[in-house]
Amino acid sequence: MEWTAPVIVLGTRPFGEGDAVATVFGAALGACRGLARGGGGRRGSALWQRGNLLSVRWMARLAEQLGSFSAEMIHPTAALAMADGLQLAMLDAALAVVEGGLPEREPHPQVFAGLLELVGRLAEGPALLPEFVRWEVGLLAELGYGLDLSRCAASGSSERLAFVSPRTGRAVSEQAAGPWREQLLRLPAFLLGAGGSGSADWRDGLLLTGHFLARNVFGLHHRPLPRARLQLYDRVAAMAAKTEQPCPAL
Repeated sequence: MEWTAPVIVLGTRPFGEGDAVATVFGAALGACRGLARGGGGRRGSALWQRGNLLSVRWMARLAEQLGSFSAEMIHPTAALAMADGLQLAMLDAALAVVEGGLPEREPHPQVFAGLLELVGRLAEGPALLPEFVRWEVGLLAELGYGLDLSRCAASGSSERLAFVSPRTGRAVSEQAAGPWREQLLRLPAFLLGAGGSGSADWRDGLLLTGHFLARNVFGLHHRPLPRARLQLYDRVAAMAAKTEQPCPAL
């Protein structure tokens, strides 16, 4: 048995002396593991860094076996993101969500396509955060937990949608929110295709998708949201706090 495909490295763990067991993510393969010969050594570890886009060949006698990998670099994502804290935080968060949230060997081509786009656009920095949130919305939909942001759950109107019910994942309008607005999740306008966005919108978007990832994806397996995903939210929330600070009195 063998296959060859472009994959994104999700993570590795040491195996023996100088080898590693690598987890990779491909369009038609989903998340799968294999033995990376030399992947734990000085030269091989650079190739098998988390986030790198590789062309991988997998071989095994039987499909259910661990098998072994050989690989060539396509895009050295890890090295390029290392110098920028936000880029690295987005990369780590996305990889952690995929590795912990998707079942092994279950194909999710749309999730892979979105992750591939994120990996290729990391240099955009903060401007990429709306796309990161949209990717998580798509991942939730792929797993059967799609959000309904088309119309208000209470009134049926598609006007002035401003919140999302944390229970149902359905949009709620400004008018219908009433006294419950403090219990609702804010719906950033960029998820509705309206206007630009800033750090407060990115924070609200990450909080929104993080709530449903934590409850419907990781919570079902009695696991918390990955630390890397929490750290990305904290970083963006700190950015938003700086913009929301009142101006000092003159």
